[in-house]
Amino acid sequence: MIRLLIILIFMATSVAAVEPDEILSDPVLEARARDISANLRCVVCQNEPIDTSNAGVARDLRLLVRERLVAGDTNDQVYDYVVARYGDYVLFKPPWKSTTYALWLAPFVIALLGGFFVALVFRRSNAVSGGDETLSADEEDIFADVTKRHTDGDMQ
Repeated sequence: MIRLLIILIFMATSVAAVEPDEILSDPVLEARARDISANLRCVVCQNEPIDTSNAGVARDLRLLVRERLVAGDTNDQVYDYVVARYGDYVLFKPPWKSTTYALWLAPFVIALLGGFFVALVFRRSNAVSGGDETLSADEEDIFADVTKRHTDGDMQ
């Protein structure tokens, strides 16, 4: 029962942006259009699929996808057509090629640089503290004197 409710909630959110005049009468083509739309990024919203975006350009892309499907294009042909117009960025899963290496590798490079800087900060903090936790004879005398004054002050 809970799974059904969750599925209905997700279906309702994906239906929210697709307007009634966009829906194709052929349920098979409409299902293909929804599948394609879920994998295309809205160029305005950036991290939202065009299927759920209310942006004007997302609507235009949804209509374009449906027009191409009605014209007889395969899913791959629709993706190729949209990529030719908007670039690989419009795909949620861009292909692995020289122009998209940065998209694929940037998260790993950022994580490695972050780890390097964290290690550098810890190393410097240990170097500043000297790494030696023992007190010199003078420091021990000062500590003993302060401790004695503190305990004598508590007793008075």
